[in-house]
Amino acid sequence: MTDVHVSLSPALRRAVDLLADPPGEPDVSKGYLNLLDDGSDEEAVAKNTGPIQAAWASPIGSMLYDNAQALSRRLISAWQLPIEWLSIPPGGVALDVGSGPGNVTASLAHAAGPDGVALGIDISEPMLARAVRNEAGPQVGFIKADAQRLPLRDKTIDAVISTAALQLIPNPAAALAEMARVLRDGGRLAVMVPTVGWAARLFQLLPNVGAHAFGDDEIADILEQNGFVSVRVKNYGTFQWVRGRKG
Repeated sequence: MTDVHVSLSPALRRAVDLLADPPGEPDVSKGYLNLLDDGSDEEAVAKNTGPIQAAWASPIGSMLYDNAQALSRRLISAWQLPIEWLSIPPGGVALDVGSGPGNVTASLAHAAGPDGVALGIDISEPMLARAVRNEAGPQVGFIKADAQRLPLRDKTIDAVISTAALQLIPNPAAALAEMARVLRDGGRLAVMVPTVGWAARLFQLLPNVGAHAFGDDEIADILEQNGFVSVRVKNYGTFQWVRGRKG
């Protein structure tokens, strides 16, 4: 084990071992593994500059989002997490794409058992700072990276979840393709978006709102194009859960 590995938490140590291009000197100065501040990948992918993303990415916005998400999971059926359905194997690796404040990531780690790990990926520094402060630990690690270009090797992840994040990603199809790439064969994916159907498309009438409105079958079609089988869609008003297994 190298000195670099010794300086990392167990979760981030495992994360580095899964990277396609691990850095020689990982930047974990803020408690998360920072893979973007060198500017190399940031220039290669589109960014969301809309007001919704800006609000959630602020320190106050990250706090409000965290509290609203926790309340919603208790009161709104659309926010209930399909943790058991993801069937994370004991000791497995789970990935939370658009992890925000990190509470979903922590739930994945619990499901993976004492030898498992859950990694949360987000692009927002305030969200990552809150996640590190509240949820990081030996089984829970966070990475600053772009969902449109996940830094992980092919077929290294046992289960993937993304909740209320895909609509904020400039190229959601690219992000879904990346989730498919890093997921092992037979692994399961669950995606929730709050912007589906005709009501959500009212967002598109506003200039540069920064939130994509999905067609009823749009996410399912993309997943099937990327090799997913047994794809299931369930709508709750403008919320939608899509589940699938990588064939």
